[in-house]
Amino acid sequence: MMLVVIDFCWAEMEASSSTALYPQRRCKNIYLVRHAQGIHNVEGDKDHSAYKSPALVDAHITPLGWSQVDCLRDHVTKCGLAKKIELVVVSPLMRTLQTAVGVFGSGNCTDGESAPPLMVKGAEHSGRQAISSLDCAPFLAVEACRERLGVHPCDKRSSITRYRTLFPAIDFSLIENDEDVLWEPDVREAIDVVAARGMKFLDWLWTREENEIAIVTHSSFLDFTLNMYSKECHPTIAEDMRKRFANCELRSMVLVDRSNLGSDTPTCDFPGKIPAGLDLPSDVADKKHIEEASNGNRGAAGCLEHTHMSSPTRLISI
Repeated sequence: MMLVVIDFCWAEMEASSSTALYPQRRCKNIYLVRHAQGIHNVEGDKDHSAYKSPALVDAHITPLGWSQVDCLRDHVTKCGLAKKIELVVVSPLMRTLQTAVGVFGSGNCTDGESAPPLMVKGAEHSGRQAISSLDCAPFLAVEACRERLGVHPCDKRSSITRYRTLFPAIDFSLIENDEDVLWEPDVREAIDVVAARGMKFLDWLWTREENEIAIVTHSSFLDFTLNMYSKECHPTIAEDMRKRFANCELRSMVLVDRSNLGSDTPTCDFPGKIPAGLDLPSDVADKKHIEEASNGNRGAAGCLEHTHMSSPTRLISI
C-alpha cells in the first residue's frame, strides 16, 4: 500500500461562496401578498380597454376573490404565519383592504365585541359578516405601496372618510389627504418611478420596529419593485423574483439592511465576557510563536498571508 502525503496550503485555495451572511438584527421577514381577484381583473381579461372604464373605479374583489381570500387565510393559519405577523401594511384601495382583513383578520365578529371591527358587515358588495380585530396584528394603510398611478380608474382610491366607515380598525393616520390627490386621469406613472417608490417604501419599512410584516399590495407595484432588487441576484433567483404574482399569492422575503438604516439593539445577541476574564485569542496569545513563524517556520498559518480571498458575499457587522 502506498501512502501519499499531500502538503496542503491555504494559499492554493481561493475562498468562494454563493451564500450571504448578515446579522439577524439587520434582517426582517416580510410577506408580500397580491390582492385577490377584483372586478377589474375579470373585465380587463375580456377586454384590456376595460381598465379605463369609470365603472371600475376603486375596484372591489369578486366572489371568487373572496374564495381566494379564504384559501390563503386557511394557509397562513395552518402554517403558523398568522400568529407570527406583527404588522399588516396595506395599500389603501378597496381590493387590498378587503384582502388584508380577510386573510389576516380574526374572522367573523361575535356578539358583544367591544373592539371596532376591521371590516363592517357587507362592506362594498362583500356579502361577508363583520371581521373582528381582536387578537390580530395592527393594520396600517400606506399610500407608498399603491398600484401604478393614473389613467386606470380601478387604481383610484375612495376617500379616507369612506374607508374609515367601512374599515374602522385600520389605521389611516399616515395618509395626509382625504381625497385621492395622487391619481391623475391623463398621466400614467412611469415604470421607473413606481420601482423607485417601491424601493423607498421598503427602506421605510426597515425603520419600523416590527420584524414580521405582511404587505398586501398590487401586481405592477410588486413586479417593478422586485425587478429592481433582482438585478443584484443570481440569474436563477432573479428569474424567480420576476415571476408575476397571481391573485392572492403570498411570497416570503428577507429584507436586509445593508446601509445602517436602522440602529436597533439586537434582542438575541449576547455580548459575552460576563463575568469578565482573560480571553486573548489563541492565534495571538504566544508572541514568541508568531515571531518564530515569521522567521521561517511557516506552516499552513504562514501560507494564509498569501491567500487570495474572493467572495460574492458580504459580511456586515456593527
